[in-house]
Amino acid sequence: MTGNERRTEIINILQTEKKPLSGTALADRFNISRQVIVQDMAILRAEGYDIISTNRGYLITSPALVTRVFKVSHTDEEIGDELNSIVDCGGTVKDVFVHHKAYGTVQAPLNISSRHDVDKFIEQIKCGKSTPLKNITSGYHYHTIEAKSEDILDIIENKLKLLGFLVESPEAH
Repeated sequence: MTGNERRTEIINILQTEKKPLSGTALADRFNISRQVIVQDMAILRAEGYDIISTNRGYLITSPALVTRVFKVSHTDEEIGDELNSIVDCGGTVKDVFVHHKAYGTVQAPLNISSRHDVDKFIEQIKCGKSTPLKNITSGYHYHTIEAKSEDILDIIENKLKLLGFLVESPEAH
């Protein structure tokens, strides 16, 4: 069994057991050392799983979040529509980035997860002297979107497509 297979199985066990499982019990189950379990837990946490350590063992408190990168394009006036459509579907806009021919990848964190966040962001754009990052690449830009499931990301993708914001062409801008 590979490490990835073992970690997948650990997640399945923690999600089905619903009670704390000790590192020793998990180590015995996989015939490995407890230290390997500790390392697996660190890797799983880094992947987004909400695993907590209690005095009785490990618990998983929520499913891991999934991410997907979307290439989009729209006008400055449509920024609110784009962001609101994502958060209304249950997504969080983690960042915005562009691939610039001279500067390379230019990225900025956003962490927008509600209409309130969208309103604050739009206000910052309107009040500042700067323009949206997308404007340095003729409107083409990317967002990393985080959600609770692939299904939610599919809904977001369909919504962006319906609004005409999703860019499906493979060429880089």
